[in-house]
Amino acid sequence: MSDKTPLDEFKSVLTGTARALASEPEVELAFTADAPSQSGNNMRVPMPGRSLPPEQVAEARGFSDSFALRLKHHDAVRHAALRPAEALAAASFDAVETARIEALGTRSMSGVAANLDHALDMRLRTDPITRAQAKDEVPISTALSLIVRERLTGAPVPRAASEGVDMLRDWIEEKAGSDLDALGMALDDQNAFAALTQSLLEHLDLTEGDIDPSDDDGGEDDEDGQDQDEGQDEQEQGEDGQSDARAEPQEGDGEDEDGEAEQSEMDGEEGQEGDMGDEGMQPVNPQRRNWDNAPTTEYKAWTTKYDEVITAPELADEEELDRLRDYLDMQLASLQGAVTKLANRLQRRLMAQQNRSWDFDQEEGLLDAARLARVVTQPGHSLSYKVERETEFRDTVVTLLIDNSGSMRGRPISIAAISADIMARTLERCGVKTEILGFTTRAWKGGQAREDWLNSGRPAMPGRLNDLRHIIYKKADEPWRHAKRNLGLMMREGLLKENIDGEALMWAHNRLLARPEDRRIMMVISDGAPVDDSTLSVNNGGYLEQHLRGMINWIETRSPVQLVAIGIGHDVTRYYKRAVTIMDAEQLGGTMIEQLAGLFDEE
Repeated sequence: MSDKTPLDEFKSVLTGTARALASEPEVELAFTADAPSQSGNNMRVPMPGRSLPPEQVAEARGFSDSFALRLKHHDAVRHAALRPAEALAAASFDAVETARIEALGTRSMSGVAANLDHALDMRLRTDPITRAQAKDEVPISTALSLIVRERLTGAPVPRAASEGVDMLRDWIEEKAGSDLDALGMALDDQNAFAALTQSLLEHLDLTEGDIDPSDDDGGEDDEDGQDQDEGQDEQEQGEDGQSDARAEPQEGDGEDEDGEAEQSEMDGEEGQEGDMGDEGMQPVNPQRRNWDNAPTTEYKAWTTKYDEVITAPELADEEELDRLRDYLDMQLASLQGAVTKLANRLQRRLMAQQNRSWDFDQEEGLLDAARLARVVTQPGHSLSYKVERETEFRDTVVTLLIDNSGSMRGRPISIAAISADIMARTLERCGVKTEILGFTTRAWKGGQAREDWLNSGRPAMPGRLNDLRHIIYKKADEPWRHAKRNLGLMMREGLLKENIDGEALMWAHNRLLARPEDRRIMMVISDGAPVDDSTLSVNNGGYLEQHLRGMINWIETRSPVQLVAIGIGHDVTRYYKRAVTIMDAEQLGGTMIEQLAGLFDEE
């Protein structure tokens, strides 16, 4: 009798199907409670319930089929070489390529087509296009991909996104209708299809058309192309599979903005004037320029009266905090052991720096026991004493500032919470005080601040238009055992929203400056550039990022606070002088410890 459960049997069938569809015998498939993703031949698809509900089974099959088709029909190296540099154009280029790949799989396999439809429905649940009320709220990359899918397969736009697509359909077809008509003739040729897509984006004024489609670095002869660019492949899949609605206990709020947050990592590099808004959301002709060269404007908030600085117990009662903490411990039981080993190593390094040291062979001081024999044999010898040196280890406080935005949802925020927990415990044993802070907003797409602005007649360039929520998980003077359960709040359903990094950075910095310790260290953990749709839709596209850069520069050049940053899947080295980027949240605990150890070793 087989010991396999129905879920195990389903996984085996799904793996075999993926291998056959991809014509790749080395494909490995695993279930995940986080966002579906693909890295090379490794696939992670949504885990269905133990009873295998048909809807969830179809979703898992849809993502598996999509990833397998990508392996078969997509050259990641070539795609990267042809991909436009502009943020919005790049996102649209990726989305149209995904439509091509999936269209190839649906031409002769109706079962695959049905599975892909279920996966698309799951992705659209958290896409902003389903909530758009105006043109400037529709993500053009999503609308474009759905129109291309309609042209290539004949399948109608899903009902949930039809209103959003219709807001942009006339504009897209007027500008690039001939390009859309031509795409179907190049479906089997990635290079030709990319050239047509580049022309389409150029006609939509999303790119300057400065890439050469004939520049084929990958080529069909490069059989290792996908392996060489697995990171790019995974980035593309993040857009396809970014919304696992079953990740507990944060499911059910219907407002997960992972997709927006991933796209927003590229926002701000190229700004727009007036109320052109966030590049990823704006369908009209963008005024393209690099915001670094834009006239400097003073950052401001429309109003601060709705902002809040709040402690974890004020957001949840004791029973809920205990439940969330238990959930956090359960999810990361395996990780905790590895991070604890690294933390113990950090503790040994810190304690070694704090150990007392002595100057020997002194004329006076404490009698050196190791010189007792000399005292007896050479009583006239005077150098038999030792004097204790003063320790050079300065009184230190460390602040951990954790991005609590929606894109951190799932395993990244869980690992950030447990790593901060272990770090605080370790540093406390070494006599180093630790403060743990988080930052997000109180609402999606603007809260009371935006309502206030709307009621005031929508003045131009209002500045920041959302209500800040800055959370104190652990105060510097608070013992770890008192604050332990507070960190579970990061697991709370609906807590993670948008991120306005610049103001959070200055808030945490000012708290540090008020501390009496001689040495102050701040570590920022984030997975994306600052993004708040309500703010970016009515200010220039680089408004939040420009403010963040200014705050970082001020701290790094004029403040006594030592600043270090860790980016999760996001290049923070372009912002911070001392920074490191990791591609997998599993690396976070070790990276935090190594960065801190490096700072102390410099001392």
